[in-house]
Amino acid sequence: MGVMGASGQFEDPRAGEQRMPSVMWGKVLRLACASLAALQLWTTPAAATSRIKDLANIEGVRQNQLVGYGLVVGLAGTGDTLNNIPFTKQSLQAMLERMGVNIRGATIRTGNVAAVMVTGNLPPFGTQGTRMDVTVSALGDAKNLQGGTLLVTPLLGADGNVYAVAQGSVTINGFQAEGAAASITRGVPTVGRIANGAIIEREIEFALNRLPNVRLALRNADFTTAKRIAAAVNDFLGAKSAEPIDPSTVQLSIPPEFKGNVVAFLTEIEQLQVEPDLAAKIIIDERSGIIVMGRDVRVATVAVAQGNLTVSISESPQVSQPNPLSRGRTVVTPRSSVRVTEDGKKLAVMKDGVSLQQLVDGLNGLGIGPRDLIGILQAIKAAGAIEADIEVM
Repeated sequence: MGVMGASGQFEDPRAGEQRMPSVMWGKVLRLACASLAALQLWTTPAAATSRIKDLANIEGVRQNQLVGYGLVVGLAGTGDTLNNIPFTKQSLQAMLERMGVNIRGATIRTGNVAAVMVTGNLPPFGTQGTRMDVTVSALGDAKNLQGGTLLVTPLLGADGNVYAVAQGSVTINGFQAEGAAASITRGVPTVGRIANGAIIEREIEFALNRLPNVRLALRNADFTTAKRIAAAVNDFLGAKSAEPIDPSTVQLSIPPEFKGNVVAFLTEIEQLQVEPDLAAKIIIDERSGIIVMGRDVRVATVAVAQGNLTVSISESPQVSQPNPLSRGRTVVTPRSSVRVTEDGKKLAVMKDGVSLQQLVDGLNGLGIGPRDLIGILQAIKAAGAIEADIEVM
């Protein structure tokens, strides 16, 4: 039923209700379009980014290598042969003399001592009294360090100063067992490790908070990556504080608000995300047949054929036996069979600018193994049709 309107005409009150669905459908359509656009952005593969913390090191914040010479005692007859290893005998005599035991001129027969080299890395900002891990390696003809104990061993730096002292029970990952006619060895029983086996005695001074600027050392030198790191830092700070000096170094000027608190500044910087960029490279290890190709490897149009030539030679000599009482002699007549086969007569065409996946699929289509693939990649590089550096390990 209609109602009288202001114009004197009847109006249907359902007309407004009939217009409402059209407005609602318009909103639904716009929402659906926005959802599809968001879904498309979500499904688009994003570029692989990494933290600056994983791409670069802080120059000056580094480990220092330490080394020392010591003795491992308590071995179950698997130590050095003193008559064959003179430095072990001399070290044992010197140690006992320091303990008040004089064995000069005496005959020593023991297989429970081994001379070892002790190595370790002094961590950055290591303070006095903290501990570090060390590795113990046999220096003489010891067969096994299992169950041994390392005596007090000073660990020296490159400058000849003592920075740590190691001592403790040696733990090895391998083992050796032998009998009268057989033996078995697993791992390397002549190398062991002592967890927290060294105490740091000297610190290396490094005033990080007093530095006017900090330099980032890229682990993989690249101009583009260095520029992107500097741009990410400058965008975060809102000022030009980072500058790439060379492909492996980015210099950061400490902002005024972080003066005297470089640690807080680096904490903010190292979490920034950057997309690294590396040159196209192919790594080949001919000894193990391992091939690693980067994602940016590209190949120009080239045709590749690969075939395995096999030559088989089999000998089946025949013996000619004379009749009895014929005064003849036995003669051996050679019979040789030579067969030549060639597999893989396919010729594959690789188009210009193919991606890494297409390159792998094309080479796999030839049915070749890693050994043949090494030769093919080197041949394609020699033809100038591959846009990558080949590095042979």
